[in-house]
Amino acid sequence: MTKLTLTLSALYMALVGLALMFFPIQFGRDAVPTDAAPELLALLRLLGGPFLGIAVLNWLSRNAEPSTLRVVILANIVGFGAVAAIDIWGVVSGEARDIAKLFLVIHLLFTSAFVAAAARGGKL
Repeated sequence: MTKLTLTLSALYMALVGLALMFFPIQFGRDAVPTDAAPELLALLRLLGGPFLGIAVLNWLSRNAEPSTLRVVILANIVGFGAVAAIDIWGVVSGEARDIAKLFLVIHLLFTSAFVAAAARGGKL
């Protein structure tokens, strides 16, 4: 299950990173204006890089030793948990775009899967 979670999260993070880098206006639909300032687009593209880095980390960690996995799982719990919390805030306050509800579900599922992986490993 941990290997599957790391694989799926790697693919998800890679898609988000590539979308931010190459299609920032389309990815940010209803949040990024079609006539967005070049500085905003540059910032969104810049943010795609760390997503790709995390995707590679998760991909390469699929077969890692438990001591390494512990760190990667904890980092994913923090990352996905923080994003899920922001999604909840945006959805409850009404500030988020409609698609945030879908992202909220995805981020909560990843957070839960990583928490379950940590509990099964008993390492955290």
